[in-house]
Amino acid sequence: MKRTIIDTTQFENELEDKVVSIKRVTKVVKGGRNFRFTALVVVGDKNGHVGAGLGKASEIPEAIRKGKEDAIKRMISLPIDENGSIPHDFIGKFGSANVLLKRAPEGTGIIAGGPARNVLELAGLKNIRTKSLGSNNKQNVVLATIEGLSQLKTPEEVAKLRGISVDQL
Repeated sequence: MKRTIIDTTQFENELEDKVVSIKRVTKVVKGGRNFRFTALVVVGDKNGHVGAGLGKASEIPEAIRKGKEDAIKRMISLPIDENGSIPHDFIGKFGSANVLLKRAPEGTGIIAGGPARNVLELAGLKNIRTKSLGSNNKQNVVLATIEGLSQLKTPEEVAKLRGISVDQL
């Protein structure tokens, strides 16, 4: 997985966050049950940077805060073309969740299910079509979408890897 390390201090206050899911998890111990909360949070600057994180705590606001911090640590940058779409089609895979990401022409909008839509909106994409294949577990769909976005390459990067000019592609 290609992870570009991003200096998040430059847009710390420009980041928006969305809570994708909050789950109550239970641990049964000798004295009874311990309840905790798990929050899946997506953060992005709507300009090609997005990340997702998981936070666990005994209180919901604390879990959300931890999830946001984790998401900021795991941010990726992605290429966006002139249509506000992605440079090429790709399938992001994580666990048993697969997310098909298809480029779209101007005016299409974001066609995506709930968890994937949160990631794509915060990434700053305007025109894209997606289809969730396999598992519909929210956490895995979010992580599969981010995995797919992190694997995207611009035509310039592909040309450089092949040792040819962009015109020859």
